Amino acid sequence: MDPELDNVLLEDEEQGMFEHFRLVVDPGQAPLRVDKYMSTHLEKTSRHRIQLAIKEGYVKVGDKTVKANQLVRPGDVIRFIMPYERRGVEIVPQDIPLDIVYEDDDLLVVNKPAGMVVHPGHGHYDGTLVNALAFHLGRTAIRSDDSDDDGHAGMLVHRIDKDTSGLLLVAKNDDAQLPLAKQFYEHSIDRRYRAIVWGDLKQDEGTVDAYIGRDPSDRLRFKVVDDPDRGRSAVTHWKVIERFGFVTFVECKLETGRTHQIRVHMSSIGHPLFGDERYGGMEIRKGTIYAKYRQFIRNCFEICPRQALHAKTLGFMHPRTGKWMQFDSTIPPDMTALLDKWRKYSGNMPLEEEE
Repeated sequence: MDPELDNVLLEDEEQGMFEHFRLVVDPGQAPLRVDKYMSTHLEKTSRHRIQLAIKEGYVKVGDKTVKANQLVRPGDVIRFIMPYERRGVEIVPQDIPLDIVYEDDDLLVVNKPAGMVVHPGHGHYDGTLVNALAFHLGRTAIRSDDSDDDGHAGMLVHRIDKDTSGLLLVAKNDDAQLPLAKQFYEHSIDRRYRAIVWGDLKQDEGTVDAYIGRDPSDRLRFKVVDDPDRGRSAVTHWKVIERFGFVTFVECKLETGRTHQIRVHMSSIGHPLFGDERYGGMEIRKGTIYAKYRQFIRNCFEICPRQALHAKTLGFMHPRTGKWMQFDSTIPPDMTALLDKWRKYSGNMPLEEEE
């Protein structure tokens, strides 16, 4: 990597993965097109991919967005982002069933089941959504740092947690990935989730607008922080769908998409997701002291042994046609069973057990 090239990885499971770069033009450089200069200073990045980034408005010289033929001169500062692809992991095609909601030459929408990891990584080197995509798209075994377009096993535009179910958008080529990634970056994607949270929310709807940063005491957790230098802005809009007294069924609409955003935000206002072990949702947060109630909760945890969160709705502009596309998925059986159990319980709940 060029010594004058600084990059910082910004990775969000729901929003997508981007690298932010800062490239300073060499002191002895003769005037040169910005796309040509970038292609000589970015390892394993094709000029075509760079030109797409410029076309989508990802590249700035100084504070101005530039075109590919913009000339750069010594001392110019080029700032840009590129969708990030994990490196150094072999992706082996595996014949794993996929619930494909929609597919065309540019993209596909997948309904991911709970329990499936999205991308190979530490502790999960196979059995992932990307392994399944590699097989579905007819790709041979590759490494995810391959820059050849034929090596892509489907390009993840965003991610959702392993134990979250629901809709995911996958690009098939660079021409689709960059425009789709830009929509996530600009927060123009329509993403709505269904969740079951602890407690009875006081209002029927609300917004959590709070920075999210990594928890210094636990690197696997995130938390709400007051200092913008320690976190990233995050906005979640929620509204009540159904109340059960001790838990509430809600819709969460993402304005941004930070890692664990809904889980962190709802926990921060005292309503962690039901069954979310990492953020306190496996504790009995509301209810009574009666043994019968405690057994009921244990049965609920067995019915839905994960955070009760489903990515239900996904809307975006098609990168080639410009047509708005909207997809919706049904609530999975484990969450449906959990909802039914709470409906029955709340309908028969004795008065002495109410808070």
